Amino acid sequence: MSPVFLNALGIVCNLGAGKAAVAEALFAGDAGRLLPEDGWIPGHAPPMGTVRAPLPPIPEPLAAHRDNRCNRLLLAAATEIETDVRTAIARHGRDRIGVVIGTSTGGIEEATAGLAGWRRDGTWPGDYRYAHQELAGPAECLAEWLDLAGPCYALSTACTSGARALLSARRLLDLGVCDAVLCGGVDTLARLPLNGFHALEAMDGARCRPFATDRAGINIGEAAALFLASREPGPVALLGGGASSDAHHMSAPEPDGRGAVAAMRAALADAGLEPAQIDYLNLHGTATEHNDRMESRAVAEVFPAGVRCASTKSLTGHTLAAAGALEAAFCWLSLADPARRLPPQATGGDRDPQLPALDLVRAGEHLPPGRPRRLMSNVFAFGGNNASLILGDAP
Repeated sequence: MSPVFLNALGIVCNLGAGKAAVAEALFAGDAGRLLPEDGWIPGHAPPMGTVRAPLPPIPEPLAAHRDNRCNRLLLAAATEIETDVRTAIARHGRDRIGVVIGTSTGGIEEATAGLAGWRRDGTWPGDYRYAHQELAGPAECLAEWLDLAGPCYALSTACTSGARALLSARRLLDLGVCDAVLCGGVDTLARLPLNGFHALEAMDGARCRPFATDRAGINIGEAAALFLASREPGPVALLGGGASSDAHHMSAPEPDGRGAVAAMRAALADAGLEPAQIDYLNLHGTATEHNDRMESRAVAEVFPAGVRCASTKSLTGHTLAAAGALEAAFCWLSLADPARRLPPQATGGDRDPQLPALDLVRAGEHLPPGRPRRLMSNVFAFGGNNASLILGDAP
């Protein structure tokens, strides 16, 4: 495929709103942004990666059917790069700009509140809108706000959704269907998935500790990360991507990491790179017993000589469908950083000696000097759905 460049990034998560705020908290390893949240799960207040920055209102007339927190998060990310997007629209035309968004929650929090009202009162609340629960809603909201007429759709492959949105955008560009694509992921905190993960006993009541001996499960966060992808040269390129689906189990990963290995090797082959050419690997690193064991085995197989790596979920929590885009954005921020800082892993506790050793990055560490630089980001999902992306300096 021809090179695809990620020429603009809008981002909002628990670390802050906007690239500058997020980068400072990220590279400092600020682990104080995962805070206990009451009221989501009865009798429990686990740490969560809540976005506390003010979010923009949904403009009229979209507000009548699009006003939910998921769309506001996405709009916050889009507003940061609105000038870049408007310039692309003026250059290419509204029918040549696509929108591909990965999500799993959408506006399900607002939708379930409406359903609860119907069960309680026998009538639908006045603010209930079926569109809140439609997975295509965030992509459609963005396209309507910008008055775009190009391809517009959502992907929902659980936690790989955001990464697969970038791969899908690259296909649209390579096929000549679009000249630019807004692509990324968004998910919000919502009672339905939170209580679902709690029922699976997958959530930690304390801050998550990926790859630690005492790891006990995930924290959950919310985020939006949105890229403007095009073939127009820029400093950061999507060099390669790989995906696999091993279909091992509905929720558990394949123990030996065969699907993860396949995704990483496919990404390397797509980029024309050898493992030794990867400078940093952003791990999926959920802090669950099975994922961390599987991923550490897979990384040891693909990178026998080792690779600098970290799980940033110890800072943000697991942002579900947004994770693939958010953590690719962290690689983008490292490539754009004048000081070449690396995203760290800010995990307390001892590393699990039963796992293959990982060369984990701590706060204050940097990419090696010189170019080109190449960073990989892993994301794995329910159903054995796996994806790896490679970002780097423009070829």
